[in-house]
Order: sequence, then C-alpha cells, then structure tokens
Amino acid sequence: MLESQNHSKNLNSLFEKNLMDIDYPTKNQHDELWDISGIIKNKSNQKFKFDTRPIRKEGFKIGSFNTKADKMVFYLNKKWIIIDIEELHSFIKKHKVKDIDLEELIKKLDWNIVL
Repeated sequence: MLESQNHSKNLNSLFEKNLMDIDYPTKNQHDELWDISGIIKNKSNQKFKFDTRPIRKEGFKIGSFNTKADKMVFYLNKKWIIIDIEELHSFIKKHKVKDIDLEELIKKLDWNIVL
C-alpha cells in the first residue's frame, strides 16, 4: 500500500466519526475519486460522497473535475473543513485560478462546514 493510500485510510477512520450511514467505494467505483460517503452528524440529513485525500507535504491538495464526490474534506489545525465541490469548480472556472488559499476560499464560498 502506498503511503498516500495509507494516510487516506487513516483520515477516513478519523473522519468517519463525524458520519452516519457510512459506505466506501467499491472496486467498480474506485475511478470516481471519492473515499467515503455518509451523512454528517448533527449537520445534514443528506448522504454525501467525500474526497478525503490528504493535503500533500508541499501544502496543496489535488482535485479533479471528473470526481463523483460531492464534498472535499481538509483536515487542518485539528479541524475538519468541508467544502462543496460543485461550488469549488464554479469558483475555479469563474476566477481562472489553479492555486487557492483555503482560508480565503472558505470566506468566498457559500457552502462550507467546519467541524
């Protein structure tokens, strides 16, 4: 198992404590680029697919316009930051940016949750 895959599993095991009705992608869904699905406890009654891939050592996280994930999850300063991927993609296309500061992004997006 690659180190990044192991780190993702560790993040999933930490993040799943915030979810109910949890599922993981099947082998057939592996290319959909999501890591865990569930309902956010005390925040939502809707089931979402989450991209929980970690922030890399270089300080960035890679995403994809082809993802089937609904939300992107960051673990930063002992807090979970969840942002809406559709809104993120719209922001990236509108502002024609590749690199985004997470703190600034949170201020500019309408849909985000900090746990």
